[in-house]
Amino acid sequence: MKTRDAYLVALRPEIPNAKITEGMSADEYFQNKTLRPISKLQHDLLILVFKNYVKKHKNVFYGLDVPKRIDYIENAVNKDQKFRNSLKGIIIGQFTTEEYKTYITNSSALNKRMMNIVRERLINSLQEFSNSEVSL
Repeated sequence: MKTRDAYLVALRPEIPNAKITEGMSADEYFQNKTLRPISKLQHDLLILVFKNYVKKHKNVFYGLDVPKRIDYIENAVNKDQKFRNSLKGIIIGQFTTEEYKTYITNSSALNKRMMNIVRERLINSLQEFSNSEVSL
C-alpha cells in the first residue's frame, strides 16, 4: 500500500522549466522540486480562493484596470496576513513529511519564495478574473 507521501508526489505535475542542478542552493532546489509543482497542482484552488477573497472585499477588484488589479493581487498576497496564511496552508498541506521537515528549517525564506510563486501565478492568470463574476 502506498503511503500518503507517495500519493502526494505522484499527483504533482512535471515542470520542465524548473531545472534542478548541482550548484543550486537548498532553497532554490526546494522551490523547483516542491513549491513549483505544488503551486501548479493547486492552481485551480488558488484561483477560487482569490475569487472568494475578492468577493468578500466587495468585488472592488473587478472595477480596476489591469495595473491596479496587479497591485491588488500584490497587496492581498503580501499584506493581508489572514489571506497569506490561507495561501500558505494550501501549499504546505501538500508537503510530504520530509519536505515539511526541510521547510521548517528555513520557513521564512521559503515562505517568501512560496508567496512569490503564488503571486506570479495569480498575476499571470488575470484573464481568469472577468467582470462577469461579480454576480457569483
